[in-house]
Amino acid sequence: MNPLSSSLLDAAADVPVLVGFSGGLDSTVLLHLLAHAPGRAPGSLRAVHVHHGLQATADDWDAHCRRICAQWNIPLQVVHLEVPRDGGEGLEAAARKARHAAFERLMAPGEWLALGHHQDDQAETFLLRALRGSSVDGLAAMRERRGFGKGQLWRPLLHAPRSALERHARQHGLRWIEDPSNASDRFDRNFLRLQVLPLLAQRWPHAAAALARSAALAAEAEGLLAAQDRHELQTCQREDGSLSLARLRDLSAAQRARVLRAWVVQQNLPPLPGNGVRAIEQQLLSARADAQASFAWQNVQIIRWREQLHLRRPATPWPAGWQRQWDGAAPLSLPDGGTLHLHGTQGFATPLTVRTRQGGERIRLPGRTHSHALKQLLQESTLPPWQRPYLPLLCTGDEVLAAGDCLISDTLQHWLEVNQATLRWQPAGGSN
Repeated sequence: MNPLSSSLLDAAADVPVLVGFSGGLDSTVLLHLLAHAPGRAPGSLRAVHVHHGLQATADDWDAHCRRICAQWNIPLQVVHLEVPRDGGEGLEAAARKARHAAFERLMAPGEWLALGHHQDDQAETFLLRALRGSSVDGLAAMRERRGFGKGQLWRPLLHAPRSALERHARQHGLRWIEDPSNASDRFDRNFLRLQVLPLLAQRWPHAAAALARSAALAAEAEGLLAAQDRHELQTCQREDGSLSLARLRDLSAAQRARVLRAWVVQQNLPPLPGNGVRAIEQQLLSARADAQASFAWQNVQIIRWREQLHLRRPATPWPAGWQRQWDGAAPLSLPDGGTLHLHGTQGFATPLTVRTRQGGERIRLPGRTHSHALKQLLQESTLPPWQRPYLPLLCTGDEVLAAGDCLISDTLQHWLEVNQATLRWQPAGGSN
């Protein structure tokens, strides 16, 4: 069977497609196949070329891609990117990250992003991840199709060897660009491509296909495990999004590791690093019940509090001495990204002062004859400790009328009831 048969392209025959077009062999063959697919509707195909500016000939690549797309009557958008060189992840990874972010911004709702990765790329990815000690999730390597941005990321050539792409290109007289950086084996992927895979092929001619097949089997296993992970996560997760330590302890160590990773993915946060699960097992699960042990990575924290694990990003600190006058007529934006709302009324007759805690405040709650220290009341409350520094105080003069919507004074509670109004504090991050 021809690995580049038109059946490979049938999956997206009825959807708009955006092709990532570098001008290299892989994307040129992909764009040619899609441009000449008999079932593709006119106007449903477009291309994007990312100009990184990393090569001296980048402008020539730009011009080449424009000529090809004009010849095949395909709309082309060229995006210029500045790739950060000091992110600590390496230039190749930084360029890939910036490129994918650009693709995501450009995609229209329901559109599929088509990339030219092929079987040899899949074999390289599998080997790279195996050498990094990846789990079955990582060994699944690249997927033929998955959700991405406003639509889908699609790799229709993933089962075709590079040799088949070369034959197609020569048969149809296609011209493509050779990236000079591909000839250097200083990058890990290039080293595998130039040194390791050719050596393996001398002994095992179908090594690339076998490695890609292993990636596909890993993907099948990962799919089954992911379904179990979602079920276990549902049993451990509370309404506020935290995880119950009691439920987590009922799982095996391997199940806990997968649930923790699935939890982080669910919140669209950076993946939990390899040492994360071990740190959580050793430092959080075994910590004292009254401890606030935590594990942090990439500006994310997992915190143990009251027999639960909470996942959060640290909030933006409030400026020293910050305060505002607020009449309640419109929501008030707070420095950390939270908001205050007053529902059911036009606002306060006299604006209140909203400020941060300074220490020593007291508040008299409904039904109480005397005031209590705000610090003590907060310690007794269900408000997590990491949210307390960002709790907005509503004051008139020196009198504290409310601490967010957690603690409301007798005076303000009476006013709210008379005016059939409700005070709501929405902390940064979505819930309190």
